[in-house]
Amino acid sequence: MRKRILETPAEQVTYANLLFYGAWAAIGILILTYVIYVSGILDPYVPLDQLTRYWSKPVGQYVHGANVPLGWGWATLLHKGDFLNFLGIVLLAGMTIICYAAVLPAFVKRRDVAYVVIIILEILVLCLGASGIFGTGGH
Repeated sequence: MRKRILETPAEQVTYANLLFYGAWAAIGILILTYVIYVSGILDPYVPLDQLTRYWSKPVGQYVHGANVPLGWGWATLLHKGDFLNFLGIVLLAGMTIICYAAVLPAFVKRRDVAYVVIIILEILVLCLGASGIFGTGGH
């Protein structure tokens, strides 16, 4: 019996490598921004002495009481220690979009219309979902 050697398509390798290194980069950013937060290098938006006041409250009361912005409003607070960690979360959550965008040119070059359409639609759905345009939260 002959063994079949399967070749992994270059697009899969590209996607997998980007996902692997992107996820580890995001985890590294999460660790770094956590250290920045707990060390006090940057002041938090919600002071630590007030944070315990909101822990047991429903999210709506926390958002209102701490005056936390909704949706993508957190992006204006990246200079605050407690919001800086969102960078790693966004990178981790956005890796699928990044990976799809990276492999799209290969399918365009190959003129694989089905995959091109699927990838473009997937990127659009993920971006629209994250945007909050349809009232889905976007955060």
